[in-house]
Amino acid sequence: MRRWPGLLAGLLAPTVAPTVTAMLIALATTAPPLDAQTPTPDPVGAEAPDPRPRAPDFLLPIGQLDPDPVTRRLVLQPEALPTPPDLPIIDPTDMAPEATLLRRMAARGLASGLAAVIYDNRDRGHSVLPPEAFPQMPHLVYPPELVAQGLDYGLAGPFRFPAITLGNSSTAVTARPEWRSQTRLMMTIPGGPARAADDYAANALYIYPEHADHDAADMYPAAWPYTLTSQGSSHSDKPFLRTVALILAAMRPDTRARLQAEGLVAPTVQMILRRTQVGVRSRADYLSGAAHPSAFHNRALAPAAAVALANSLMPDAIPPVVRMNVLAEDFTGRSGLTGQSERLFDTPSAIARLWRGPAFTRAITVSAAATTDPNGRPLRFDWVLLRGDPAAVTITPLDDAGSRARITLNWQAARPAPRTFVLPPQAQPPLSTRIDIGVFARNGVHDSAPAFVSVALPLHEDRRYAPGPDGQMRLAEVDYDAVGRGQEFDPALWWSAPWRDRFAYDDTGALAGWSRIGTRTDPQTGNTARSTDYTADGLRRDGRAFRYVQQSPRGRREAPELGIELGVPAN
Repeated sequence: MRRWPGLLAGLLAPTVAPTVTAMLIALATTAPPLDAQTPTPDPVGAEAPDPRPRAPDFLLPIGQLDPDPVTRRLVLQPEALPTPPDLPIIDPTDMAPEATLLRRMAARGLASGLAAVIYDNRDRGHSVLPPEAFPQMPHLVYPPELVAQGLDYGLAGPFRFPAITLGNSSTAVTARPEWRSQTRLMMTIPGGPARAADDYAANALYIYPEHADHDAADMYPAAWPYTLTSQGSSHSDKPFLRTVALILAAMRPDTRARLQAEGLVAPTVQMILRRTQVGVRSRADYLSGAAHPSAFHNRALAPAAAVALANSLMPDAIPPVVRMNVLAEDFTGRSGLTGQSERLFDTPSAIARLWRGPAFTRAITVSAAATTDPNGRPLRFDWVLLRGDPAAVTITPLDDAGSRARITLNWQAARPAPRTFVLPPQAQPPLSTRIDIGVFARNGVHDSAPAFVSVALPLHEDRRYAPGPDGQMRLAEVDYDAVGRGQEFDPALWWSAPWRDRFAYDDTGALAGWSRIGTRTDPQTGNTARSTDYTADGLRRDGRAFRYVQQSPRGRREAPELGIELGVPAN
């Protein structure tokens, strides 16, 4: 019998700060259910079995999993898939309009059904799609050997199934300071974004609740189309499971076969779900920030409209998936006091950057020219500012089709995320510190699912810019003490330090140096830390050697801080 100890850790290469890398790897498979309780059987006695028909559970056969040395996935052999059952597509007692519509399509042979779709629940039944809801769809069951290794739990596991896969995990990391939803965890663990992009291209779509990541503030460092995130906590993902299952079932057999062969199932589901949201009545609505929030509320779902659009897709008009790459940029591999990379991730349909450097203006040039239409139709591209300050972002297409664009960004303050169509008037959208540009390809029939270029700003730093002698904006002062101000930030990506820096420039506008002033009061003496002067090249004027170090938090629930170790030359 094969065993793969430490498989998940082997999938992840260290690309984030060492102090949080091990923590994030461990959290990838240990996030608790959102109500912090593991469901237990009724102690009085088991309920009577549901008499409604359903497909048998699909016990994952360990002996038919092959390690792929290229993808580092455990790949299920196609012959191991269960035999499709002869059962109804949807629960016969479900009388919702979308269920009735789906049954009519199935009676005419126009619906694919769900016999060839695998359902992968990764919270051990905490928030599960009822098996009787879609009787044809087999539910994956992990054998004890994989459960013992935690490979059945949390983020979508290191498995590749030769079938369309719909999954969920109603879990999150709840302990501070590392708390995060599974979506944010995937965005910030080493190798996570590439893994999510691979699933997207392999016809797999997973749904996770935002939990506390999209309430007063939007904590996500990027936007992407690789997963679906539901607004809320436990069980908020269940309406999305149902709607995605309906979409998959309603697709015409020839259309879905082409989508599966082209690796376009998940992108097309994303397009359908977003295009049919309540309030999205036009193409202009679809190409707006309101249609693409970080987390979707179940009130936005329109299942009957989604079923109708899914069934209307013809094989010769299926939408493409946007594929991007960076042509030029001034975001660098080492920036800021800690010398960390500003490049969070580069994946085909999502590019994410972290604004660490001091510049007031940044630029990135991106190409979507690698995008092709499945049926050879000519494509045109729309580059749309979905969130951010319109006065501080310029998008310049570089060719007639819009396949390339230069994006120029100015430093900007936090703004409320775009108001979605279903947000009640009295409710406020979460505060966002992110700029999102959506990239859409249109083949003359349908728009694609969005691809995203995202830039996250460290607005937990209190920065002040001022014009120099040449009129150009330059960093005048920055207060790094987010912990002291009680400002929330993600310790996997950012840091706090107990000081502020004031910068000086010469008559030409070149940096002359800066003064560093402590922001904390010594509890024993009542004195604030003294000011220290630095030269333009980052050396202390007193000549003492130093280096920056990550200091342990004062308490278990506090974020680590950046400190200075004197007498030790910088690396």
